[in-house]
Amino acid sequence: MWQGLETDFVHKIGRPPYACDPARSRGRRHAEAAAPTRTEYQRDRDRIVHSTAFRRLVYKTQVFLNHEGDLFRTRLTHSLEVAQLARSIARTLGLDEDLVEAIALAHDLGHTPFGHAGQDALNACMEDHGGFEHNLQSLRVVDQLEERYPAFDGLNLTFETREGILKHCSRANAEKLDAAEPGGVARRFLEHTQPSLEAQLCNLADEIAYNAHDIDDGVRSGLITLEQLQEITLFDAWRVQSLAEYPQLRGRRLLYESIRRMLSAQVYDVIDATSATLQVAHPSSVDEVRLDAPLVRFGDTMRQSSGELKRFLFQNLYRHPQVAETTAKAQQVVRELFAAYCADPAQMQADFAARRDPFRSVSDYIAGMTDRFAAHEYERLTGRRLFS
Repeated sequence: MWQGLETDFVHKIGRPPYACDPARSRGRRHAEAAAPTRTEYQRDRDRIVHSTAFRRLVYKTQVFLNHEGDLFRTRLTHSLEVAQLARSIARTLGLDEDLVEAIALAHDLGHTPFGHAGQDALNACMEDHGGFEHNLQSLRVVDQLEERYPAFDGLNLTFETREGILKHCSRANAEKLDAAEPGGVARRFLEHTQPSLEAQLCNLADEIAYNAHDIDDGVRSGLITLEQLQEITLFDAWRVQSLAEYPQLRGRRLLYESIRRMLSAQVYDVIDATSATLQVAHPSSVDEVRLDAPLVRFGDTMRQSSGELKRFLFQNLYRHPQVAETTAKAQQVVRELFAAYCADPAQMQADFAARRDPFRSVSDYIAGMTDRFAAHEYERLTGRRLFS
């Protein structure tokens, strides 16, 4: 059983050699003078928070679309939850908290409106034009599409933050990126190695966060029930424990307490399992964590339990007929917007209409939309209301 560690671990023993150090960053694409009061990773985080793309996340949704309710998670609230979980784990493991926060806050900047439905539809539209990958789009946002600085496009983030943002990448796109930036953030996809521990941690914190909040949102929506969740080992163990301690708990308080305990158990499991792998691997530098398998991980039992929960959500929530109906509408919107803008680029904002690659320009324009703006554009261009 996890007994807890000193939260000021790094201050007591110093930064572990396997943790990223902002003073030893591989740098930015465009040279800049150091900031007098902030580390390089703190600057990355601050640039992300102040970006236009970050503000748009408040009207981009996860599973439930923006019109369906005010309390469902958005890409913004999800990113904040991932950042909180990742920072908590990083603090105990001695990893760089500012770097994990920057990666977590930026990891969904390239997501389309309407969640994965929008992403899949846009990828299909772009099939003959290079495709669409939301992780690659997030990198594109911070490297090119944000327009805030006079000396460069994008946010000019550090290598470590950019590498963490690029969670997945197809080989074809990795080859293109590596040709443009030899040995850069895409090289690991060609060499089949892992990124920094901070990036690995954000990947796992993302999974922990969306599993937990999709339970909450799913029950809130009425699409899944507490009775169904009792079939899931990971959730039900903590529901039973909650009732043993608080027999009067019912309804939402029981749900929240069960989720809270489940989250804590997953966090402690990651700390235990990762500490064990680090003891065995004993990496003496950041480069030595770049193995073929991640060092930040669940233990075997928790990995199986998390997999069971993911399968349950896939079958009972993501494939629910009501979600499928909304997904079909969302994909229709993306397809029709893509066709309309390709036929008449002047319907887009002028700076997008003037770009050299018309298909990628349309893709960038749609990917940057919020759910609400995409619905408004659909109604403007087609004369049809998306939602009654």
